[in-house]
Amino acid sequence: MFADNRFGYLEKARFGLGYITTPIYWVADIPTRASFWIDDVFVSRTDLLEENEVLREQLLISQRELQLLESLASENNRLLKLREATEGIRGEVLPAEIINISTDPLSKRVLVNKGAQEGVFVGQALLDANGLMGQVVEVHPFTSWVLLITDSHHVTPVEVNRNGERALARGSRSTAIELDLEFVTQTQDMLAGDLLVSSGMGQVYPKNYPVARIISVYTDPGQDFATIKARPLAQIASTRHVMLIFENQGFPSPGDDEVIAKGLEAAAAQQASGDVDQAQNPAEPLDQ
Repeated sequence: MFADNRFGYLEKARFGLGYITTPIYWVADIPTRASFWIDDVFVSRTDLLEENEVLREQLLISQRELQLLESLASENNRLLKLREATEGIRGEVLPAEIINISTDPLSKRVLVNKGAQEGVFVGQALLDANGLMGQVVEVHPFTSWVLLITDSHHVTPVEVNRNGERALARGSRSTAIELDLEFVTQTQDMLAGDLLVSSGMGQVYPKNYPVARIISVYTDPGQDFATIKARPLAQIASTRHVMLIFENQGFPSPGDDEVIAKGLEAAAAQQASGDVDQAQNPAEPLDQ
């Protein structure tokens, strides 16, 4: 040992012994290294699962925020259109929101979140950014029911924007969101594509506000009146933001539509029998 320590005689022997014993150390270290490897595998898998779960939650949150932003952008566009539409209306307007629809399949009514507390009254006109929607028929303290123009019991006095031809637009008796023009003789100048605006007759709706566009005109020589259908311009099935008009407060209620209808029906009957003067001026029977 002294000679080895001083002169290194056993250095080669130690090197050879170390070379021989290396596999023994490697085999002895296998359990430790296996344990570390297993721990790394399971810890890494757990970390990955946790990270994946966190990323999935963040993705869901991001998607929700994106959908919310898209919804807010769409709502903002609708509100801008509604604001632009109010600029052409005389009198005050009250913004409202549709919060419910009637479950009665025979009645086309919607519930708005404005009522007597805000000054809503029966017969008040309801519009959206594109056209007329209906009028108030029932008022509660904080909500109101509105009868849509597509209801078969609702009649809207309209005129063709192109030439002033007048007619009555009644809600279709079918389930379709359409209007039927009543008491229109086959000699009246109405074409598919014509824009129908409110005539102001009956003083319920503001004059010259868009109502519908004619989609079909059918004439039968054996019939006194033409069959004309129109589609409302208001987004009745999808809109939510609407406005109530206050300029016609004190005008007749929805029940007066029947009087108007009878007046125009009498005028149309006189026109069919040859009374041209009264047929071209349907406003006269209305004054009666």
